Amino acid sequence: MSELRNSLKEERERLGLTQAALAERVGVSRKTINTVENGVFIPSTLLALKLAAALQRPVESLFRISS
Repeated sequence: MSELRNSLKEERERLGLTQAALAERVGVSRKTINTVENGVFIPSTLLALKLAAALQRPVESLFRISS
């Protein structure tokens, strides 16, 4: 079974952002950022694109499918 993996936390920390700061940039709650980082919540395409833009990375570098 495939899983969606992400490097959101690493990229967020690379920019020195807290979960709350990233959440504010993309218009979601801090809890949403936390659940995405921990793989509990799979973001919508729109949220994934907003996260990529906020972190200045292509969406493909933040999210990947692992088997």
